[in-house]
Amino acid sequence: MTPIKAPKKLIEVALPLDDINVAAAREKSIRHGHPSTLHLWWARRPLAAARAILFAQLVNDPGYQRELGHGVNKKEAEIKREKLFQIIRDLVKWENTNNEEVLNRARAAIWESWRETCHLNRNHPQAAELFDPEKLPAFHDPFAGGGAIPLEAQRLGLESYASDLNPVAVMINKAMIEIPPKFAGQAPVGPLPELNTSGKDSVRPGQAMNEDWSGAKGLAEDVRRYGHWMREEAFKRI
Repeated sequence: MTPIKAPKKLIEVALPLDDINVAAAREKSIRHGHPSTLHLWWARRPLAAARAILFAQLVNDPGYQRELGHGVNKKEAEIKREKLFQIIRDLVKWENTNNEEVLNRARAAIWESWRETCHLNRNHPQAAELFDPEKLPAFHDPFAGGGAIPLEAQRLGLESYASDLNPVAVMINKAMIEIPPKFAGQAPVGPLPELNTSGKDSVRPGQAMNEDWSGAKGLAEDVRRYGHWMREEAFKRI
């Protein structure tokens, strides 16, 4: 059996733990836009920690000697490692959750490490099957629970799969990682409702969206419009 050459990963060497801990603790006070508001789930993992750990597991540590005859410059490795640390520091901030510039830097580092690993294993007999430099490995969480880990794997650019025995967990994961990608970038299909009659608010759904339907914004707007319709119908009847 031909051994697989696996460069040491960043998580095996060092992490900016203080920055990750601060961001994870801050998440506890986030209520708007956090998956925890979708459904309460015990042992929910902080998104910041899940994102940081996944990234650190996917990128190669710069200080690892790749091949014989190719020594490592420790000072250069420290500089490169600090750049990866900075990506993590930016990645774990709540305000950067959907920051494409930050996410693209993280995805680029993941791709670079994956292609390096593919190159190291180019002579493996199953290289074509296992080490395709144009396709990242898929991710599977067999006990996904609240879905934080597969959600963050998907955000980092991996094809993400989740499963669980609990039907509530399955429903949560469908809502977070299965349904939104199917409608990514699509405009809402529901009609824009009239201003409400209940007097609860003066802004109708979609009014402040500026027709930017990137990502899951169109799907989210449809949910708002349907919720608006349900509230209006309930107000008429009650």
